[in-house]
Amino acid sequence: MDPTSSKKTLIIIPAYNEERSIVGVVENIRKHATHADILVVDDGSQDRTARRARESGAMAISLPYNMGIGTAVQSGFLFAKQKGYHFAVQVDGDGQHPASEIPRLLAALEDGSDMAIGSRFVQPTNYRPPFLRAVGIKIFSLLVSLIVGTRVYDTTSGFRACGRKAIVLLTETYPHDYPEVEALITLHRNGMKFVEVPVEMNYRQEGKSSISAKAGVYYMLKVTLAVLVAVIKRRNGE
Repeated sequence: MDPTSSKKTLIIIPAYNEERSIVGVVENIRKHATHADILVVDDGSQDRTARRARESGAMAISLPYNMGIGTAVQSGFLFAKQKGYHFAVQVDGDGQHPASEIPRLLAALEDGSDMAIGSRFVQPTNYRPPFLRAVGIKIFSLLVSLIVGTRVYDTTSGFRACGRKAIVLLTETYPHDYPEVEALITLHRNGMKFVEVPVEMNYRQEGKSSISAKAGVYYMLKVTLAVLVAVIKRRNGE
């Protein structure tokens, strides 16, 4: 059974200057999640991302300026909460996330998980991240695994699906700069369950990543500090 047919589902696509890829992403989602609604959150793009999204049949909202991935995704969660969606799936606008895997993420929610993560590393795949990013992924995996008490392989994946309880929680508290790792800590601290679903991801189809080498170092330091603060708060009972 197609999980999207049983629950009201929203696909959230945070996008910044993705006019060259957004139509293909929307069209591919329509093939594999036929009963889902699609919302593109235009994060202050300087190109025609929102216009192209609407032309492809998706809903689109535009933030007033580039506010970051966390704000864009949280805006999508707010929309999902207000409109009564049961499930929300985050999919990047650059074509990296395979729409064919969306039903598998939704099936994990149907089985009782609050979040399902499309994981590149829980099983061997052909995906090979750049060296610096690979180091960061391993560090975050170790830290989060220690906190939650079970092995987590892909803490930085932005391809993830949330059930209603997680949607509501993440509208109330969601990291803004580089949110994926911290969001897992938030779910764990609130007694919610997440599971990794193995997927074979694509490489970026158009454009380039917004995270440079310098920004990557900052990313690792900032997120590591945020995770350590979460550990301290937990031990102090906050």
